[in-house]
Amino acid sequence: MTKPRLLTMMREGATPRRAGTARAARHLALLLAGATALSGCQSILDQAYQPNVAPSENPQIVDEVQKNDPRAQMGAREHPRIVASYGGEYHDAKTEKLVARIAGALTAVSENPSQSYRITILNSPAINAFALPGGYLYVTRGLLALANDASEVAAVLSHEMAHVTANHGIERQKREEAEVIASRVVAEVLSSDLAGKQALARGKLRLAAFSRQQELQADVIGVRMLGEAGYDPYAAPRFLDSMAAYARFSSVDPDSDQSLDFLSSHPNAPQRVDLARRHARAQGMEGTVGDRGRDYYLAGIDGLLFGDSPEEGFVRGQTFLHGSLGIRFEVPKDFQIDNKVDAVLATGPGETAIRFDGVDAGDTTSLTNYLTSGWVAGLKPETVRMASVNGLPAATARASAERWDFDVTVIRIDDQIFRFLTAVPKGSPALETVSTVLKSSFRKMTPQEIASLKPLRVRVVTAGSQDTLATMAARMMGTNRKLDLFRVINALPAGAAVSPGQRFKIVSE
Repeated sequence: MTKPRLLTMMREGATPRRAGTARAARHLALLLAGATALSGCQSILDQAYQPNVAPSENPQIVDEVQKNDPRAQMGAREHPRIVASYGGEYHDAKTEKLVARIAGALTAVSENPSQSYRITILNSPAINAFALPGGYLYVTRGLLALANDASEVAAVLSHEMAHVTANHGIERQKREEAEVIASRVVAEVLSSDLAGKQALARGKLRLAAFSRQQELQADVIGVRMLGEAGYDPYAAPRFLDSMAAYARFSSVDPDSDQSLDFLSSHPNAPQRVDLARRHARAQGMEGTVGDRGRDYYLAGIDGLLFGDSPEEGFVRGQTFLHGSLGIRFEVPKDFQIDNKVDAVLATGPGETAIRFDGVDAGDTTSLTNYLTSGWVAGLKPETVRMASVNGLPAATARASAERWDFDVTVIRIDDQIFRFLTAVPKGSPALETVSTVLKSSFRKMTPQEIASLKPLRVRVVTAGSQDTLATMAARMMGTNRKLDLFRVINALPAGAAVSPGQRFKIVSE
């Protein structure tokens, strides 16, 4: 049976968004360190590459051109791991054609026009884009949702194409041997095979980071390509500002895990933005040169999936809902939910952290035996109890490690076991309070609830004569900070006003 991606969890080291609770979450990860490999889990290594979008109208030509290119072979080898780390590929014909159109215009003016490219849109809300040797380009749907015109995406893609044409990936490859050795150590230390493979994938992602000199060189080449392709050369510094604004909006704490985000591997120092503007000025004054391509860009992303995908479940305020699994639960009102690929994390006041994931039940017949089977470090056997959670069979226990106390609750639905781990500082009364909220709220969704659950999407709307910033933002869904998110995704500066006929992005079902 094909498992929802929520069940392919157990990756070590996922970091919550608050610095204090990061330590708690690390201990949550340590509790799982003795876990065996999950049956039925999706392997990072077993996905075959399927071409999706390339500037060429005939992908077979790209295959023919690249078949004897060792650089393309390097990219092809790493491609499945990258795709798996970002939740798979995102397929939408309209959006794929949009990205191919932008990349095609850039290819014609690149340092090496004969270089062919394979472009993959990654099914991730993260804001990222990067390149592998041989012309493998990646852009996340999260980045496409944030951009406001074609020139901004062109600025990102031209930068990544510059890395390819300058052979930066080949230089980076020299660091791979040391990375592989480190990855082997990780795989040997982590008893979970999946955790080891995902750690290896993150190691490969780190290889996508270039040196500062290489980044600056790619900036110069990228801005030149923008202008020669007819795009607004000032799009690069403009979009860097947008990404920085989104990072501030989405991060409660600067120590949050941004390892899959653009700004973590592409330094956004103010001097880089200034240099990008200086290079753009060589092509003319801002506002007088190049096309932004806003109208056709907005048409191409209208309906784009925003935020969580149905395969990962949805966060709506303090509630997590997963239609495919048919489950839902709530966290206390002061907590923030972070729906990661490998687990659902929630962080709250007083250095409190929650981790939720799921595994195959396999041949498990007793939940109390499952709790004591060795996957929980520091478990107190005398605290193991059978329980019932809204009519579902469950078991609970307490555990302790260093200065942390844990509540461990497992709940069975058919052939799946769902797990809550709650961590608090030793002696904190919040352990009972928080774990009670989780257990009392966890339940199966009704068929009506599942049918009504819809993903959020980018919708392009036109302001009417009576519209204001407030009325436009009020149409946003999926966030308690409607006005803030509306400003960020539309790159609206302080004091911006709405004009009739102006087109904006909103997030709604």
